[in-house]
Amino acid sequence: MGRRTSTAMMRIAIAGAGGFASLLAQELSRSAYAIIVLSTKEHPEFEANYDCQVAVVDYTVLEDLQFALEGVDLVISTISGAEQLNLIDAARRARVRCFVPSEFEGSISRRPPAGTDPFDNDSSTALDQLRHWSQSRQHSMKYTVFSCGVFYERFAPGGLQAFNMGLACRVRNQGDYMVDVGQGIAEVPEATPQGRPIYIVMTSAVDVARFVAAAVELGIDTWPREFKMRGTRLTTQRLHEICSEVRGVEFEVITIPYDQIEQWLRYYEQSRDEAKWYSMQHLLQTANGRYTFGETNLNDAVDVQPTSFRQWLYNTWGPA
Repeated sequence: MGRRTSTAMMRIAIAGAGGFASLLAQELSRSAYAIIVLSTKEHPEFEANYDCQVAVVDYTVLEDLQFALEGVDLVISTISGAEQLNLIDAARRARVRCFVPSEFEGSISRRPPAGTDPFDNDSSTALDQLRHWSQSRQHSMKYTVFSCGVFYERFAPGGLQAFNMGLACRVRNQGDYMVDVGQGIAEVPEATPQGRPIYIVMTSAVDVARFVAAAVELGIDTWPREFKMRGTRLTTQRLHEICSEVRGVEFEVITIPYDQIEQWLRYYEQSRDEAKWYSMQHLLQTANGRYTFGETNLNDAVDVQPTSFRQWLYNTWGPA
């Protein structure tokens, strides 16, 4: 008997059981697909709320992962590092048709070269593996990256941590990235090295999950190498202005010139202040355009109307 290839009969595995995995399970469970969640421990809420099967796996045991992925057509990863590398290998051995790596924030083409990315966490190695296996003659495993800029939830009460997200990117807490909406404080990069305004693309995690689910309906065999989506694109200046307008309070804003960001990075490196070094790295990456792109190829391809940042902010915070 051949492998099932119809979209309606697909089996989809979601790797991880954090906040974003939960959103993906919620959206994909509305379809007729068989959904399996790969987790390191039991999560009865997935089975109860989303009618998903939960497989308890050890990401360090390749055979364990391969067994769990037998018969799966699509893997969507929300994990990173060595665990994701093992998952890619297991997916290839289990003859998974398509793999979505955990690369949602920022466009691939806008990232620093391999070996110089402070937030790499084996990301470049994972993408190299996927490129290699996508060209395999024996069994080609396609892959697609979904890029959304940054999650709105970075600016939520409690930050990404409140949604059980953000561990790998080191901006988990409220106010870790540019704006603390609750405290009315902003620290933003002033301009690009060329003196131009700095833009960022942002999307809510809820909408990203909706976009992914809608893309599955298009048929995974037609997916491009990268899907780009966005809810809002604006400048860093407009970002803190909208926060101030929605909250109805004047924000304390510090704008940092590009050369001062580099100076602060050197200072924090010398003083071994890792937390502040990573925080400043996020400003540098933002100024260098890591989280912006122009055209999107997923917004127009699916019937998803994403929430604007202003509306999301009002729904999340409202006036002070």
